Amino acid sequence: MDIKKGDTVVVLSGKYKGKKGKVIRVIPADDSLIVERVNVVKKHQRPTKEAQQGGIIEKETPIRRSNVMLVCPACSRATRVRKIEKDGTRVRACVRCGQPMDK
Repeated sequence: MDIKKGDTVVVLSGKYKGKKGKVIRVIPADDSLIVERVNVVKKHQRPTKEAQQGGIIEKETPIRRSNVMLVCPACSRATRVRKIEKDGTRVRACVRCGQPMDK
């Protein structure tokens, strides 16, 4: 999977189409990821010992990897990723501008 935790992505399809957000968690087994403020659902939480406060909480749920596209930090546009060799190590690079995405 070419998307990592902390990357910025844009949603391509669905209810949240066009929305940008930061990746909170990547789930490679399901080929999905959790994006900040995208695919939010409301959950009715009962008070427990861990969560003393009950009520309705909002939480992000996973979204399929095929429905998002990585945003290049250099050119600020949605792009595909190309892996290039740099000093003997492979780094992710933007297809549009060629700038490396990894620091």
